[in-house]
This record gives sequence, C-alpha cells and structure tokens, in this order.
Amino acid sequence: MSRRNKIYEGKAKILFEGPEPGTLVQYFKDDATAFNAEKKGTLSGKGVVNNHISEHIFTALDAIGIPTHFIKRLNMRKQLIKAVEIIPVEVIVRNIAAGSLSKRLGIEEGTKLPVPLVEFCYKSDELGDPLIADEHALTFGWADEDEIDALREYAVRINDFMVGLFSAIGITLVDFKLEFGRFYDGDDCMVILADEISPDGCRLWDKKTGKKLDKDRFRRDLGGEMEAYQEVARRLGILPSADVTEIADHKKKEG
Repeated sequence: MSRRNKIYEGKAKILFEGPEPGTLVQYFKDDATAFNAEKKGTLSGKGVVNNHISEHIFTALDAIGIPTHFIKRLNMRKQLIKAVEIIPVEVIVRNIAAGSLSKRLGIEEGTKLPVPLVEFCYKSDELGDPLIADEHALTFGWADEDEIDALREYAVRINDFMVGLFSAIGITLVDFKLEFGRFYDGDDCMVILADEISPDGCRLWDKKTGKKLDKDRFRRDLGGEMEAYQEVARRLGILPSADVTEIADHKKKEG
C-alpha cells in the first residue's frame, strides 16, 4: 500500500492514487465498525470477501445499464475505480422494516413494507448520518434536483435487480445503503454508483431460517460474522471452495 499516495482512509476502505489520471485504487480493509465507529473490531478476511462480492454486483449492475465507478479488480483486496466527487447524500432502500427504521417508527422488525422505501441521509460521521428530506439536499447544495431524481431512480432499479439476485440464492434483501458520485468526463458530468455493495452495507436474511448474513452479526454480538459473509459469497458463486481467512493471511503482502 505504501507504493502509492494515500488519498483518503475511511472505516472500511482506503483510497490511493491510481495509475492513470482520473483513477483511484480502492483497498478493502478487515476493520469492522458499527454505531458510527463507536464499536470497532477486526474480521480477518472481510476485505477479501467484500472486494469479490462488490465486484460481482457492480459488474452485474453495469451490464444492465447502471453506471458505476468500478473498472476492474486488481487483486484480492484492491479495485481500480474511476475517481468521483462523492455526493454527500447516502441513499437507503428498505424492503422490510429493520434497524433504525424500526427504532424510529416503532415498527416491528421483519414487517414487510408495502412498497420499497427510499430514504436519504446526510453523509456525515460527526453528525451520525442524519435522515434528511429532498429539500435539505437542495437548500444546502448537497445535490441538485436532477441529481436527486437520479439517486432515486437508480436506487429503485438497483433494488429491483438485487432483490431478484439474492432471492435466487435463498436470501432476502432487507435493506441496503448506496453512495453515488459525480464523474467528470471533459465538460460532461454524470451521476454514477460508487463505494461498494457488500454485507457491510446490506441486511441479508436467509429465506428459510431468517439467519442474519450481514454486519448485524457484528453489531449485535451474534458471532459467526465471517462464516456469514463467506456464505453469501459461496451462494453467489464467488470463492466457492476457498477458506477466505487463509487467503487473507497469504495475500496481505499484496497491499
């Protein structure tokens, strides 16, 4: 990792300068955090699994016309991505009540929503990513009307695709978060999907047993986090026979 200049380090990933102008290298860490980093830990091999799962999903989304920052996977922990200006509006799509929605509104966890619910949050760790309305984003210049429309349209399309993707492998997509960025190509600017899609940012429940296959296992001290992440990867046909912990140990030098 020291061979390239570090641009940014977040809770789960590090961004380095890329080999070409307009590119970055995204490195997936094993760090696990919850409750705005109040709870911290390390899950050996998490970065490897999340890198592969995110590659799989971003590639599939690109194939159906969803523009993303993903270019290619470089190794077990790194991706080459397009450099974007992150829009400070996180998008949450909910199909079933869980987590903060259940706490805010007193809706029993597991309640199926009549239609998918799209929520916006202001991307700010210091403020705890507060829930916002469209008007907040417009008033404070975080996004314009066209961008808000694009965020919502892409979120609905991504949800439709991912519900089917996970349902086909016996998993219920409860909710998930998305981040988008502005990609500049000469004088043109377009909104594209950024960050990652993995069990870190999705709630995934086994259809038959209801077992949680996501970061809630870490948040709620359920244990078995890496087994759950690897199960998602296995069902998606990613690293089907590999022990990801062993891979992570052997590949650390790739950083």
